[in-house]
Amino acid sequence: MSNPSRWVLVKRFAEVTGYSENAVRHKVKGGIWLEGRIWRKAPDGRIFLNLAEFERWVESTAHARSF
Repeated sequence: MSNPSRWVLVKRFAEVTGYSENAVRHKVKGGIWLEGRIWRKAPDGRIFLNLAEFERWVESTAHARSF
């Protein structure tokens, strides 16, 4: 796949970023990552994460708790 999707499932997100699947779910559930920006729930209930917005979060100032 030459053009990867910007929205990926938790398993793929964990593979790409190095976060464990459990850590990803913790950040989603705990509100560290905002719904609609870094993650969203698909109509089938599965959680998708936005890699581009995650990168923006990583590059943001250390003082920002959520994005």
